[in-house]
Amino acid sequence: MSSNPGYVQTVALKDVKCFALHGYYPEEQLTGIYFLVDIVVEFIPFGETENLQHTVNYEVLNTIILEEMANTQKMLETVVKNIIDRTVSNYPFILTTTVGIKKLNPPMPGEIGHSFVQLSYKTA
Repeated sequence: MSSNPGYVQTVALKDVKCFALHGYYPEEQLTGIYFLVDIVVEFIPFGETENLQHTVNYEVLNTIILEEMANTQKMLETVVKNIIDRTVSNYPFILTTTVGIKKLNPPMPGEIGHSFVQLSYKTA
C-alpha cells in the first residue's frame, strides 16, 4: 500500500516529565523546576504499517524533547519552537505538530498547578 487516502495518523507523547532550568529570571535558571511536555503530530500514513520508516517514531520525539529541555532558554516559547523545528526536520511529511509545555508549580504568589505554553505548526 503506497498511501491511505482519507486517513490521518496521529503519534503523540503526553506528560514527558523533565527537570530543567528554563526561566526568564536568573534564579529560575539556578534552581530549576519540573515541566511536562506534550507533542502531537499528524501525517498521512504511507507504505507498510509495520515499517518504522513509514511513521513517526515516538522514541525519536522523546529524544528531541529531552535534548531541547536540557538546552536552557529564557522563554518556553523558544523551547517549543525548537522542538517543532527539529521534529519537522526529521519528519518533513508531517501535516501538523503541536507542542505544549507545562511549568509545574511556577514560582508565583498563590497556588498555581502549572503555567502552559503551546505552539502549533501546520504545513502550508
